[in-house]
Amino acid sequence: MPSIETRHVEIAPVLLGKRSGAWALLPWIIGLLGFLALILAVLHFGSIERIIELARSARPVWLFLALLVQAATYVGAALVWRQALHRAGHPRSLRTLIPLSMAKLFTDQVLPSGGISGTMLVVSGLIRRRVPPEIAIAAMLVSLVSYDIAYLIVVLTSAGLLWLHNRANLVLFIGVAIFAVITVAIPTAVFGLKRWGDRQPIAWVIRLFRMGALFRALAETPTDLLRSPGLFIQTASLQLGIFMLDAVTLWLAFNSIGVVPEIWVVFVSFAIASMAATIGPIPVGLGTFEATSVGMLSFLGVSIEAALAGTLLLRGLTFWLPMIPGIWLARREIGRL
Repeated sequence: MPSIETRHVEIAPVLLGKRSGAWALLPWIIGLLGFLALILAVLHFGSIERIIELARSARPVWLFLALLVQAATYVGAALVWRQALHRAGHPRSLRTLIPLSMAKLFTDQVLPSGGISGTMLVVSGLIRRRVPPEIAIAAMLVSLVSYDIAYLIVVLTSAGLLWLHNRANLVLFIGVAIFAVITVAIPTAVFGLKRWGDRQPIAWVIRLFRMGALFRALAETPTDLLRSPGLFIQTASLQLGIFMLDAVTLWLAFNSIGVVPEIWVVFVSFAIASMAATIGPIPVGLGTFEATSVGMLSFLGVSIEAALAGTLLLRGLTFWLPMIPGIWLARREIGRL
């Protein structure tokens, strides 16, 4: 059987597919254009003086609290992996896993894929940390399924809240339906690859996309972790906590500018904006997330100027501020493959 290091090199290219050239930049350009269109729309329908007033009134103490809440999301992501590895008999410390969680959250935003892209990066990082490949992939499956379960709960809860407040419409239900299909399809495809990967036409697809290394790793993955309801309850709860912390970050951002919407409004707007960013093809949901968030907040009674200010503060705290350490940590992990 190949050594851990050999398997690491063999599996990593499959886990971390790369795009290059103009095609890699095109989604970013489209996202930037969408973001600029949003800014122009808000300036057209809103008041630039009001936006400047909100920016000047931002209170640092609330932003500091929001920053602390965001830091807790990285700990939560690391705890998901720690629980799975502990149950598998290969415990690793939070100190080791938190940098991986930061790289994962960054990669998930840059390469939107329902959580797969960042999770795959962590698999390679765990293997490099001397976790057996089969255990790393088993932990990946636990993380992937628990993430999708939590995400689906958040989106369905948000849709239910909108329905209870008579704010649901056909567009919302279509979006939720598409999201639900994608969310269920991702883990189903992974488990299908594990169970039926040696059958046609799946075997042909595996050869076509050079997924042999990944299939062999999945085939050798133990199923003990996947049959543990207690572990799934723990990890799904942690994933739900991460979503809640992100929504609280948005609420704290509004507090910093002196506008405090009802918490359910903030939660629903964040969840639906995240859903739109997930099913969209644009990296980091650039433009997609902001437009949906501003639109939902405005639809639910928040002024368009405050909606834009709060959304931009959230994006600054959840993506742009962690960009530099996220890039460095992700490049460090990839560079060590």
